[in-house]
Amino acid sequence: MQSNDNFSKLSRSRRALLRQVQVNIPFTMLFDEYLDRFLSYGLNPEIGIDAAALERFDVSNFQRIAEKLHAHHLSTTLHGPFIDLSAGSTDPAIKAATRSRFKQLLELAPVFRPAAVVCHAGYDWKRYGSFRDEWIESSLDTWSWLAGSLVEHGSRLMLENVYEDDPQDIRIILEGLKSQNVGFCLDAGHLCAFGQAELKPWLEGLGPYIGQLHLHDNHGRGDDHLPMGQGKIDFKLLFAHLISNDLPRPIITLEPHREEDLWPSLDYLANLWPW
Repeated sequence: MQSNDNFSKLSRSRRALLRQVQVNIPFTMLFDEYLDRFLSYGLNPEIGIDAAALERFDVSNFQRIAEKLHAHHLSTTLHGPFIDLSAGSTDPAIKAATRSRFKQLLELAPVFRPAAVVCHAGYDWKRYGSFRDEWIESSLDTWSWLAGSLVEHGSRLMLENVYEDDPQDIRIILEGLKSQNVGFCLDAGHLCAFGQAELKPWLEGLGPYIGQLHLHDNHGRGDDHLPMGQGKIDFKLLFAHLISNDLPRPIITLEPHREEDLWPSLDYLANLWPW
């Protein structure tokens, strides 16, 4: 197995680093193919809970995987469903469908006991700009309910940027959720591919809220999920800002879309943070 050869060549320090980060994996892939590799490599998964998984599996399937992860002392985070969902929808039927999926997600919180649950904040000015205030108010209602429910299970909600142009699009939501300690998941790849503001103003505007990072690279033209250092994202600026401002160490999730892309990201990351 090619990835096993790569892993065997990692230094002891690199192996130690690997155990301090999360690695993304959809639950269906973890169940069907990748569980043994995650267990044998000691990879902490960020498990994608999408509609396909929620439709196919029952709680016992999730429980079986969670028990194996816990037995190997692996930490977990979850990524919530997002396709066609809208937490801030002003259409009651769409908002009800969104909550229904999130209720299914909540059922898995006591199963996996995740440190954090990531959901897409979901603001897109192209679709919601004409009724931005109403969308934000509706969104705060949804996220407040979800965050409060997750806290009961010892987990923290993280809201991730995707199509937001400007940090203010998410900051206004995070400010409204301060009492529930909702954090910001900075997805560097999404910011570069879809955002209109540079990295620096995002860090200056949202730095204190950063509780998690999604790390992958691209050239600014699409969400390519390249290994870190193979695109145009200034990861050195990102980590220098966190360190110089003495911000708490966030949860770090590597997001390779190919198995072989994990290793160069890991090596690149090792030079950026004083582990």
